[in-house]
Amino acid sequence: MSTPHIEAKKGDFAPVVIMPGDPLRAKWIAEHFLEQAKQVTSVRNIYGYTGTYQNKPVSVMASGMGMPSMGIYSYELYHFYDVSTIIRVGSAGALSPNLKLRDIVIAQSVSTDSNYIKQFNLPGTFAPTGTYRLIESAVGQAKKIGVNTVVGNILCSDVFYSEQKVLEQWRDMGVLAVEMESAALYSNASKAQKEALCICTISDCPLTNQSCSSEERQTSFSDMVKIALNIAVE
Repeated sequence: MSTPHIEAKKGDFAPVVIMPGDPLRAKWIAEHFLEQAKQVTSVRNIYGYTGTYQNKPVSVMASGMGMPSMGIYSYELYHFYDVSTIIRVGSAGALSPNLKLRDIVIAQSVSTDSNYIKQFNLPGTFAPTGTYRLIESAVGQAKKIGVNTVVGNILCSDVFYSEQKVLEQWRDMGVLAVEMESAALYSNASKAQKEALCICTISDCPLTNQSCSSEERQTSFSDMVKIALNIAVE
């Protein structure tokens, strides 16, 4: 049975889904890394594909931008398509002065300025956290291919163009980088008792005004994708 946002049949997705934000990045991953990739959804131009990697089934699907979009797609994949694991591969803005363009950050935990988590009506503050098995695997896979990673806390924000200068405050609390989807993914995974991981490549440094081009964001983050795919087939 298809869902309102994913017109695919049950069984069209593999148990592990690699999830970039950009639909064109999902297409690029499917075309460059998967064998026998078949498009299984394109509703609202959110492309999803299933193929094989090292002879094991893997899917890749875009999440769109922001927590509402990630919230919808990750929920439907977890609850209606028997997906057990979602690995976000995205871009992030560096807050730590120790990070530079194209460094890879593994989100152990997520801080957020969003109200997304309030829907769970918890009597306190929930801390969205990645699945430790996946975090440990990501670090190991990165070492195998000779890629350095940084593991720690990131910020998931609802706001891209902020009227307030707040990024320095998050930096001063040791937050490594900022993106816009991970808190929804980690929260949905926790509620569904499924697995999730967010791996991000630094695409810009908002505090120093450095950035990669849109084309570089789409096609040059292959190390991050290799780490995610290697985790998927472990």
